[in-house]
Amino acid sequence: MRSAFLPFSPPLIGEEEIAEVVDTLQSGWITTGPKTKQFEQEFAEFIGAPAALALSSATDAMLVGLAALGIGPGDEVITTPMTFCSTVHVIEHLGATPVLVDVEPDTLNIAPSQVARAVTPRTRAVMPVHLYGHPCEMDALLDIAAQHDLRILEDAAHALPAKYKGRAVGTLSTLTAFSFYATKNLTTAEGGMLTGDLDTIEQARVWSLHGMSRDAYKRYSAEGSWYYEVILPGFKCNMTDICAAIGLHQLRNLPQFQARRREIVHRYNEAFSQVKELQVPVERPEIEHAWHIYALRLNLERLTIDRTQFIEELKTRNIGASVHFIPIHLHPYYRDKYGYRPEDFPVAHENYQKLISLPLNLRMSDQDMEDVIEAVLDVTSSHLSKKGK
Repeated sequence: MRSAFLPFSPPLIGEEEIAEVVDTLQSGWITTGPKTKQFEQEFAEFIGAPAALALSSATDAMLVGLAALGIGPGDEVITTPMTFCSTVHVIEHLGATPVLVDVEPDTLNIAPSQVARAVTPRTRAVMPVHLYGHPCEMDALLDIAAQHDLRILEDAAHALPAKYKGRAVGTLSTLTAFSFYATKNLTTAEGGMLTGDLDTIEQARVWSLHGMSRDAYKRYSAEGSWYYEVILPGFKCNMTDICAAIGLHQLRNLPQFQARRREIVHRYNEAFSQVKELQVPVERPEIEHAWHIYALRLNLERLTIDRTQFIEELKTRNIGASVHFIPIHLHPYYRDKYGYRPEDFPVAHENYQKLISLPLNLRMSDQDMEDVIEAVLDVTSSHLSKKGK
């Protein structure tokens, strides 16, 4: 057994990022400025998007994105229960109503057939979540949106640099929100990005900084002017140059980061795919998975322990694991406000009870990877039910 605990997902920060942050600190400009602009430009070029807006989080990217689309009180936005709470919070923050629909059994992404059934005259938008980094079935969702004149804002917090039928996530629909939180495939410590067409991104930019007609860099730099006007009741969501400095080098290293992630995933799949007590993640042939999360599912009928006990057993073997996510309809706020019951979204609820997210990060050595495999197989073999034996 390991002598030291293996954390679930620590970040990997290199000397290039550190040097760029020091350069920013010494430059005299540490908030939103030239490096944030450069990061936006390089990110948009990397995925092939017309424009990009750097923000303080993916949550804020979704918030200003919905605001730029005109979403507000009286509107309905269809999304999934299998996501982090922020996806649904931003709908609530704007006074709109989140409408949850169930997910597909294999990917656990939002089910287009359920979206189609949920559309009403009040529906204005759909927010699909590319869960774990596996793109949603976007062609079907785009067809539904076209039929009903809906906007799509993709939650791609897990999905950099995923592809759908050869096209990068971030170039598929109206708007796409990315996350650069500390655990993500690309990190800026905290941060996010919104991609889309230039006009919508510029509208979102105004929403992102108090609704002002000029940002601080345009007012305080040599070429700027002190004068500004407030034209919208905006938010405060801007990324700093300190965060952007980290992101610039993370972005340039992303291809090699992804190659290492795929090595770990391949080894996990190789070790777990023939074990009947375990279900490895799916990757449909027409997509390129970002592999932000490796979500293993337990076939509980073949085991004598539940998911919570399985995670505790891994912890005793010095392996950190997690769960992504507790479905939205089980959280007290949404459960009580909308009267949800666990069985309202049976696919999401059933699979939630089976899910375990295993360590998948760039600081893992080959030995760390083998330690995870050994621990998972040991826990599994130690708790076989009669059906499993």
